[in-house]
Amino acid sequence: MSKKAKILITDDEKSIRNALREILEFENYTVLEAENGEEALKIIQTETVDLVLLDIKMKGMDGIEVLEKIKEMYSELPVIMISGHGNIKIAVEATKSGAFDFLEKPPDLNRLLISVRNALKSSELIRENLQIRTELYGDTEIIGSSPSMLKIKELIKKVAPSNSRVLITGENGTGKELVAKAIHNQSRRANRKFVDVNCAAIPADLLESELFGHEKGAFTGASSRRIGKFEQADGGTLFLDEIGDMSSDSQAKVLRALQENQIIRVGGTERIDVDVRVLSATNKDLQKEIEEHKFREDLFHRLNVIPIHLPPLRERRDDIPNLAKWFLNKLADDEIVFSGKSFNDAALKKLQEQHWPGNIRELQNVVERLALLSSKDTIAEKDVEQLVMNKKKPKDQLGNLLDETDSFHDYKEEAERLFLLRKLEKYNWNVSATADAIDIQRSHIYNKMKKYQIER
Repeated sequence: MSKKAKILITDDEKSIRNALREILEFENYTVLEAENGEEALKIIQTETVDLVLLDIKMKGMDGIEVLEKIKEMYSELPVIMISGHGNIKIAVEATKSGAFDFLEKPPDLNRLLISVRNALKSSELIRENLQIRTELYGDTEIIGSSPSMLKIKELIKKVAPSNSRVLITGENGTGKELVAKAIHNQSRRANRKFVDVNCAAIPADLLESELFGHEKGAFTGASSRRIGKFEQADGGTLFLDEIGDMSSDSQAKVLRALQENQIIRVGGTERIDVDVRVLSATNKDLQKEIEEHKFREDLFHRLNVIPIHLPPLRERRDDIPNLAKWFLNKLADDEIVFSGKSFNDAALKKLQEQHWPGNIRELQNVVERLALLSSKDTIAEKDVEQLVMNKKKPKDQLGNLLDETDSFHDYKEEAERLFLLRKLEKYNWNVSATADAIDIQRSHIYNKMKKYQIER
């Protein structure tokens, strides 16, 4: 490896840790130590670790449990299991859970070093492959270890190898396109094209041509044949973003294409076979749209084979520190800021307390602002207070929100939160008095306070 590899030894026996440290440091590796699983997981979340040597029998969490947690958070991180009680059954279980190799204590020196080199080489190849895919399709790493995000990652892993259609829902800025790209990159179509279409950004009268293409002379200005997105994605994945904004005519044509696996270019008569996996996304409630006759129910059922709902950032606040650190590291990798910048714990806690109506996209912008405008190497609580926390009056905040969001849903929710917060402050946080004043039930106020994370 081009850089000095960092290896984490996790074993509750100090003598084993010392012996392994001596061997690995002699081979010029950087060594970290943990005496139990909980400590190992904390180190992995805060340090860049290239390889883990993990004992199976430990106090507290055993090695298999720790291995499973590591694979949930960082699937590409190689783990070599070590045990003084080695048997075939344990070795098979460890391998099924994602272990790179299994060694018995005391490990043979040559066997250990060969396994370490192979694991690091394999990890480097995986990273290079991910880098190539990132250059082709953009970054698809999904950051988050909250229960909701771990479930989503597991669901992506299950559905990606199939050809099933997936409907991704969630507020603006929650990362719907990232999920679509992750599904594509983990699918059998990963080496073929990922083609995305923003249905809301294309005028209704042009969307059909965009999706299906057109023949020369099909309409005024059609001076040559055009290949549409369905044909461009043949053999790969087509991502229809903001599907809820598609016109009824376009919906009917998309439905026909999904039913028949064929398309006809605008102005043409030839039926063209297409092999496309369709992923779609929306921030709208399509069930409600169906009730209001704005979206076709038959198309909804075609698209909604596998539903994935992304929670807003305010419902996964535990992920905010890791997201903020990841965005900061990415700024350093892109040489927008120097690599010495970091957050202190108080600043991260302050970020967790914000409401984030713009979700992950807003957090990304805020991290860039903090990285560029904070005066010291360490971003502190006062930087967040000065550069992020909006201390203006609610009227001014709503005015800002008008400029910052195009989503009616986001604006409505933030307006409701600010209204309730202002009234609670006015009535000295007396919920009964506030309920009487604004003419709603106390239980509704408590529900809203819980929803918007409002605390005195």
